[in-house]
Amino acid sequence: MVRRLAQDKIKPRAREIDLSGHYPQDIFEEFAKADLLGLCIPEEYGGSGAGILGLTLAIEEVTKYSNVLGLMLLLTRLPTGPVMIAGTEEQKRRYLPGIASGEKRASFCLSEPGAGSDVAGMTTRVIADPQVEGGYLLSGTKCWISGAMQADWFVVFAKNGDPASRHHSDIGCFIVEADQSGVTRPRVDHKMGVKGIDTADVLFDNVKVAPEQVIGGGFRLIMQSLNAMRPIVAARGIGLAEGALMYATQYVKNRPAFAQTIADFQGIQWEIAKCATEIEAARLLTYRAAWLADQGKFTKEYVPQLSMAKYYASEVAVKTSGLAVQLLGAAGYMEDHPTEMYYRDARQLTIVEGTSQVQLGLIGRGVVANDLWWD
Repeated sequence: MVRRLAQDKIKPRAREIDLSGHYPQDIFEEFAKADLLGLCIPEEYGGSGAGILGLTLAIEEVTKYSNVLGLMLLLTRLPTGPVMIAGTEEQKRRYLPGIASGEKRASFCLSEPGAGSDVAGMTTRVIADPQVEGGYLLSGTKCWISGAMQADWFVVFAKNGDPASRHHSDIGCFIVEADQSGVTRPRVDHKMGVKGIDTADVLFDNVKVAPEQVIGGGFRLIMQSLNAMRPIVAARGIGLAEGALMYATQYVKNRPAFAQTIADFQGIQWEIAKCATEIEAARLLTYRAAWLADQGKFTKEYVPQLSMAKYYASEVAVKTSGLAVQLLGAAGYMEDHPTEMYYRDARQLTIVEGTSQVQLGLIGRGVVANDLWWD
């Protein structure tokens, strides 16, 4: 069903969405009608309960044609993850059904101008609200927030106390409504790729956070939320790599050169074979990681397996999309073909939700700590 939707609705629109940069509301509504917005949300909160593996499979199909729309599906899990992991029953019932139905959208506010991979370096802070017991006042700036302009609410991570403190226990998680006083979205970024879903700054100026908007959770919740997302980001890489290689392969099969087609050259076939093999390897890593995350195995001891999927799939996406451009030659560099779009979009994947270097560090520490294959 998802494959058919991707071929019928997304493939014809993908290039136009990229070139215009306009949010594809009509495709969002198609996703809602197909019940794809609640794949990761349990049935008791309005979702389908398909889990991370179900969402991974859907994103893989969608991103064969549009990484923007893969991100649209990803944003149904990224901000809802902290609510599902550590939220109260009241918070789950209040915030999850609207995401599943498409009536509401949300964003995940973690990165700051001076704190990307260095999460403990965040300076957004909360102080106790003197007028409300258990409430807080939230101030700070979050940046590079995907889907910020469409979001109805945010999950925001902030420090409770000294912004200079690097104690993990000082970090908390809060739900903030987009229309609350003191919340502004003053600037939309102009991006290299993944155009069609805005990335923007979100500013919080003494925003009142009621007790029922406090999730808590601390640094551990950040890591659990991001760990569970690794296979979902990886799925975007797999789908993109598949789409780029499929397109380039069809092109070289039909492009004559030196009294044969480009695809007839053994050297070209070898390059295609390498990428095809790496895509399959990335897919298996990703499916295993998604299965682990669905079993609740996104805690520290499973980090290497989760990070392997994200690292490898995103790097394969960059390599394969680069090959696609090369195989088309000058044509691949032009907007007449989607290959340059695939390449621009792929470059985001090695950065978002943990850079490739961060993933290698996490994998390496896991290996050194004997957390993998041996007793």
